[in-house]
Amino acid sequence: MASTAIALGADMLGAFTPQERALVATATKAPARPILNALVELIRDGHDPLGDAFCALRTPALRRENGATYTPAPIVQTMVDWASAGTPTRVVDPGVGSARFLMRAAAAFPKAELVGIDIDPLAALVARANLAAIGAAGRARIVLGDYRRFDESTTGRTLYIGNPPYVRHHQIPPKWKEWLFTEAASIGLPASKLAGLHVYFYLATVLKAKPKDYGAFITASEWLDVNYGALVRSLILNQLGGQSVTVIEPTAQPFPDAATTAAITTFEIGAKPKSVFFRRVDNLGDLDTLGKGRKVHRDRLAVEARWSFLTHETQKAPEGYVELGELCRVHRGTVTGANDVWIAGEHSAGLPDSVLFPTVTRARDVLDAAGILADPAKLRRVIDLPPDLDELDTSERNAVKRFLKVARQMGANKGYVASHRKAWWSVGLRRAAPIISTYMARRPPAFVMNQVDARHINIAHGLYPRDTMSEPVKQALVDFLQSNISQRSGRTYAGGLTKFEPREMERLMVPGPALLAAGVA
Repeated sequence: MASTAIALGADMLGAFTPQERALVATATKAPARPILNALVELIRDGHDPLGDAFCALRTPALRRENGATYTPAPIVQTMVDWASAGTPTRVVDPGVGSARFLMRAAAAFPKAELVGIDIDPLAALVARANLAAIGAAGRARIVLGDYRRFDESTTGRTLYIGNPPYVRHHQIPPKWKEWLFTEAASIGLPASKLAGLHVYFYLATVLKAKPKDYGAFITASEWLDVNYGALVRSLILNQLGGQSVTVIEPTAQPFPDAATTAAITTFEIGAKPKSVFFRRVDNLGDLDTLGKGRKVHRDRLAVEARWSFLTHETQKAPEGYVELGELCRVHRGTVTGANDVWIAGEHSAGLPDSVLFPTVTRARDVLDAAGILADPAKLRRVIDLPPDLDELDTSERNAVKRFLKVARQMGANKGYVASHRKAWWSVGLRRAAPIISTYMARRPPAFVMNQVDARHINIAHGLYPRDTMSEPVKQALVDFLQSNISQRSGRTYAGGLTKFEPREMERLMVPGPALLAAGVA
């Protein structure tokens, strides 16, 4: 691939970096001229054969390590079309990849400087070659490096556009986590060190940009709801000057390598619009333009802890229907902090039954139950000790003390969760929920009647009726939920997992008490 990039003119965009030179040194014979001519024709027609070859050469798993997920052409074009309402003197793509955004921007902004940044030397060569092939070498540069370190300024207006890399927090070095925390604090905002890399790029853009600069980023949509996304939400309402949020369902394949929900955010640095547009699309054919949809006042956004539900169009509920939250409170199960310790096994032999509770500890417990949890023997048991061990009789207390020695050896007293309990040995299971549901799977959630008073840990949600509800009515509610809830009501992450937070589940529309009762009468 390096030889092809060179033959297409990659060196026309300036001197190679040492890393690029190393790739060039290993280059084999370039393709024949007819093949090169065909590649140039494809590139100038708006295709990306080199980027496609790069994606074939590097497996999705390998590219995900650097967050390299390439964006389909229709999305790229829609984002550039939105940006064309302005006239930038410079276009910056912070994770340039094969330069799909810059190639489209080159046509939309024929006088703008084009700057692409990437940490992958092979991607940099591909981007150079693509820009050379379309005749943009004279005004384009590819910087091999980290966008967070990019500090070049310009007097004109800058358009920031692209697909910031998606890398989970556990792959981000501690020094960069400290950078996020410190730089966010410098503008008066808190930051979570659990944030994914795309959050860093939003912050870096705010730190580099000046008023009237503008942009459009497409990322995974997690930041709309998760705690670490609070930084992005604050930036959108303040320094970033958010204009619109368009959510793209996984069915539209916004990221072909990952079945995940995407979000396109448009912004103008320093702007403070009274409202932000929110919209959701199911297929790329509906992605005709950005900056439209449901208008949500910024004052409301400032008090909402999660935003994804705002992208769903409000539809009038059928007569007699209510939100599930009107009938039930939804609570995620207890976090044990160390399932290998607190789920009973050989290490806990001898503990009395009084501290062992049949518990839903895996989604399969619910999925295999066919709507009814009826056999506690099929469930594992969780150890839940009282904070005050003196509540136990002498024989029970002695058995528990023997177990706690083992638990200490297993490190159960040292974890974050244990350190924040009243007593490190007391898991504190919630009371049994009459209805239990899954909340993360590659399918809609499953619901079961809990006929055995099983507890649940944090792989499941518990539904607790607000008012007394007869067993037939509860069963009718479970039957409805089992058959009428789709994945679209939740949030889909990389890998195709769909997640329902408790408040999202409470917003599901279900038959009201009268309809449920009439259905079983």
